[in-house]
Amino acid sequence: MRKLKRVVIASHNRSKSREIDQLLRAGLSDLSVEIRLLADYPNTPPPPDENANSYVGNAIIKASACAAFTESISLADDAGLEIDALNGQPGLYSRRFAGENTPFSIKMGILLEMLKDVPPERRTARFRCAVAIALPAGEVYTFEDTLEGRIAEAPCGQAGFGYDPIFCVPSLGCTLAELPAEFKNRISHRAKVMRRAIPQLRALLNECVEATNDGTHQGS
Repeated sequence: MRKLKRVVIASHNRSKSREIDQLLRAGLSDLSVEIRLLADYPNTPPPPDENANSYVGNAIIKASACAAFTESISLADDAGLEIDALNGQPGLYSRRFAGENTPFSIKMGILLEMLKDVPPERRTARFRCAVAIALPAGEVYTFEDTLEGRIAEAPCGQAGFGYDPIFCVPSLGCTLAELPAEFKNRISHRAKVMRRAIPQLRALLNECVEATNDGTHQGS
């Protein structure tokens, strides 16, 4: 029988999963909840095709597939870097830009070359992030948020992952990759959307607890 008081992070990306895990543990610290990574399950099926035309759509695909496989509440995100001077590129295809297996150091180099003649005031960009919470029965809840910034002249910083080294937060005067993890997890696009999602997740987990207590469900 499925374990109700469990949340599974529907991602095979260890860096992203670690960041989401930290945000979940901070937001759910007063609840007795098991947080697991999909990548830790045995015989995990291949990742589903992220073929939706929106971040929300891709997050739903991943969360729903994970919920069906694990029979647990599952959470997935989808995010992208949108650069205004490049008409929103790489956007929805941020992970696949210049080839899915191309290192991000090379992806960033290509983007910086595309922006070499663009002045600082026109290097505006944003990280956009969507989160989907899916239940085994099929219910889905979605949330979105953004972090505005600018593209740096060159990569800077060793922390974070993905495009963090070239994404500058003007109010801080540094890139996301220059921030300690605990500070990034207060201001990032993923932190902002998780603050929207966690109240709904808490409500769902509390419903599970109440259902277990009144005998409606019997968790294993």
